[in-house]
Amino acid sequence: MKKEVVAGVDIGGTNTELGLVDRTGDVIVESTLNTTDYPKVENFVKALVKSIRELVKKDGDLKLVGVGIGAPNANYHKGTIELAPNLAWKGIVPLVSLMKEKIDVPVVMTNDAKAAAMGEMLFGGAKKMKDFIILTLGTGLGSGIVVNGQVVYGHTGFAGELGHTIIVPGGRDCGCGRHGCYETYGSASGLVRTVLYLLSEMKDPSPLRDIPPSALTAKKIAEAAIARDPVALEAMDYTAERLAFGIINAIGFSSPEAIFLFGGLAQAGEALFKPVRKYVEMGVQPIYKGTVKILPSSVPESNAAVLGSAALIWNELIK
Repeated sequence: MKKEVVAGVDIGGTNTELGLVDRTGDVIVESTLNTTDYPKVENFVKALVKSIRELVKKDGDLKLVGVGIGAPNANYHKGTIELAPNLAWKGIVPLVSLMKEKIDVPVVMTNDAKAAAMGEMLFGGAKKMKDFIILTLGTGLGSGIVVNGQVVYGHTGFAGELGHTIIVPGGRDCGCGRHGCYETYGSASGLVRTVLYLLSEMKDPSPLRDIPPSALTAKKIAEAAIARDPVALEAMDYTAERLAFGIINAIGFSSPEAIFLFGGLAQAGEALFKPVRKYVEMGVQPIYKGTVKILPSSVPESNAAVLGSAALIWNELIK
């Protein structure tokens, strides 16, 4: 009897990662496509389906039972990618419909943060949880919210964009066109912005002054913080306080069992988690004190995108 697998696909502006994943979360084989090689979405779909079939053929004992896709600005309800700024395919792209014309298995799509939430629930630290939130802390700040075991999509399919809730009215400019969004303070790029500001305000010597602004990363700042650099420590504390502010608001509306932090900024470890936990406990409503765990994601970052997308379709098949 052939082993059932799904294809997990993560579409990025530059690369598309795909892999075959079994029910236990074992990534059997992986591959990559250059998204930018396909300015026409129809050609991309042909190449993607071809790649999936080639992966399945590598092992004669595999049976493909579904495809899960994570993509920017993806609408779960409609199966569309809508107005994605970093993709060549403009407007509203009916990707799921195009896929179903080429491949005879169920296909489901959502955005990367919601896929990450599904990956955490099926294959990570939220296996026994029904209420949790994952924050993906990269260039932006994505979020996946799970309530009673279900990912929250909302009426439009785009619910749960915590990164674009405003935490500082009139604050930093955001790529969405507004000011003061959560992601401009609580993301990896937000941390870099904070350091650049502090370097101009603080007089303390710091190895960060020797790094060109274009080469400054959250990883380098975290390393400096671990080495007790005063500028990095101040930036990490400021970022943790802003991150906690958004978490406190999220706790108020969904009362999660845990908040998982994932992505580049989360790699700072206790240099970030310790102050975040402190500020959450300081600021949260008394009825929520001690009820929410702030945890690192336990899904391996190396193939988290593929696992999240695979978890999305496995969840649909299990239902």
